[in-house]
Amino acid sequence: MFSAWTGVSRVVGLLREIVFASYFGTSAAASAYTIAFLVPNFVAQLFANAALGAAFVPVFTDLLQRERRQEAFRLASTLFWIMLLGLSIVTAFFILAAGVIMPLFIGPQFHAVALTVGLSQVLFPVVFLLGLNGLLLAILQSYDRFTVQAISPVLWNLVILVLLVVLHPLFHGENGIYAFAIGVLVATGLQLLIAFLALGRIDFRLQFHIDWHDQRVRHVLVLMLPVTVGLGIVNLDQLINSAFGTLVSTEAPRAIENAFRVYMLPQGMFSVAVATVLFPIMSRMASRRDVASMRRTIGSGIRQINLLLIPASAFLIVLTVPVVRLLFERGHFDAKSTSSVSTALFWFAFSLPFGGINLLLTRAFFAVQRPWIPTSLAGINMAVDIVVSLSLYKPLGIAGLVIGTLAANMVMAALQLRRLRTGFNGRLEGAKTTMITVRICVASALLAGVSYVVWDVLDSLLGTSLQAQIISVGTAGLAGVWVYVRAVLAMRIPEAHQVHSLITARLGRA
Repeated sequence: MFSAWTGVSRVVGLLREIVFASYFGTSAAASAYTIAFLVPNFVAQLFANAALGAAFVPVFTDLLQRERRQEAFRLASTLFWIMLLGLSIVTAFFILAAGVIMPLFIGPQFHAVALTVGLSQVLFPVVFLLGLNGLLLAILQSYDRFTVQAISPVLWNLVILVLLVVLHPLFHGENGIYAFAIGVLVATGLQLLIAFLALGRIDFRLQFHIDWHDQRVRHVLVLMLPVTVGLGIVNLDQLINSAFGTLVSTEAPRAIENAFRVYMLPQGMFSVAVATVLFPIMSRMASRRDVASMRRTIGSGIRQINLLLIPASAFLIVLTVPVVRLLFERGHFDAKSTSSVSTALFWFAFSLPFGGINLLLTRAFFAVQRPWIPTSLAGINMAVDIVVSLSLYKPLGIAGLVIGTLAANMVMAALQLRRLRTGFNGRLEGAKTTMITVRICVASALLAGVSYVVWDVLDSLLGTSLQAQIISVGTAGLAGVWVYVRAVLAMRIPEAHQVHSLITARLGRA
C-alpha cells in the first residue's frame, strides 16, 4: 500500500516536472533553480530530515518495545525543540551567506549566478521545514504509520503546480522561475502541518520539554553524524552532477535533474517503499537480537527490489528517447532538450537496481545502530563518483557525469553486501538471491525485447503525435509487463508469487 501511494505521489511529481519543462525547458533559469534547490535540500538532509530520522527510529523504537513510552516521548520532544532552535540558526545563516555559498557550486561560464543566489534565498527555509518534518515522520514510522509520508507529497506537488500557474504571470522574463520556488516553499510548509495533524491520531503527545542531560538525546545526535553522510549519498550525487553539469553547458544541470526525476519514479515506488517499510521492522528485530529473521528480511528485501527495479531498468534502457519525448517534449522543451535528457536517463537506468539495494542495506546498518560502517563506505562512494565524473565529463559530457553516479552506486552496493555478509558470518542468502536475480534478468530481457518491438511497430504506423506516443509507449509497456509477469511466475520466483497472491487477494476482497 505504501508503494501504491508513493507511486501516485511520484506520478504527480512527474506531472509537476512536465509542466515545469513546458514553462522553462532546459534553459539557464531552469538550471539555476535546480542548483538553488539542490543545495538547501542537501543541507536539510545533512543537518536533519532523513539523517535524524534514521538515527532516531532505532532508539525511539527500542524504548517503545520495552514499554518505556514516557521516556520515548520526552526524547522526541527534546529533539524537536533542539532542532527548532538549531535549524532556525542554520537557515538564517544560509540565507544571509547565499551570495558567498552558491557560487561555489557553479562553473565559471554559468551566467545565471544572481538568479541562482536569489532563488536559493527563497528556498533555504525548506531546511527548517524539512528538518522538523523529518522528525515527525520518523515518529509516525515507529508506529508503522506510513500513509502520511506517502500521501503528503501528492498535495506538495499539486500546491506547487497551482502556485506556478497562478503566480507565473506576475513575474517577467526568467524571473518567472520565482513562482515555482515560492510554490515549493509554501507546499513544504503544508507538509509539516499535515505531519503535525497526523500525530493526533497516534498515542503520542509532543511536550514542551528539553532535557539537555538525557543520554539518549546525545546517543541520537552521535548516531546522526555518520548517518548524515550515509543517507546523503543520493542527494550528494545529484548535487555533484548538477555542479559539474555547469562545466558542460548551461542546459546540463536541468537535463540531469529531469532524467533523475524519471529515474526516481520506479525508485520511489519500489525500493524507497521497501526500505522505508522494512526499516522499523529491522529495528525491532535488532532490538530483540533476532539475527535469523533480520537475515531473511534483508535477503527478501533485496530480491523484492530486484524483482521490481531490474525490469524497470530494462524498459528505460531500450525506450529512453520515446519515454523522454512523450513526457517532456512540448512548449520550451525541444528536440535538443530531449536528446540531453535521454542521454542522462539512459545511464541512470543502469543504476536503478544498485541504488535501490543501497537504500535497503544502508537502512540495515542503521537498524543495528552501526552507522559508521556505511559512512566509511560512503566516503569511497563519493570519491568514485567525483573521480569518474571529472575524468569523463570532457569527452562524454552529460553521459560522463551520470556514469560517475552509476560507478559509485555499483561500488557502494558491492562494499555494503560484503560488509553485511561479514557481520552475519558469511550467511546472507547470497546463493538464493543470485539464482533468483539471474531469472529476473532473463525475464527482464524478454520484457525489453517485446517492449521495443511493439513500440517500433506502433511508432512506424501511428507517427509521433501526442496521442500516438501515448498509445505506442503505453502499449509497449503493457506488453512488456505482461510477458515479464508470465515469465517470473513460470520461473517460480517466490517474491513474484507473493506479490501475485497479495494483488489477487485484494482484488478478490474488492
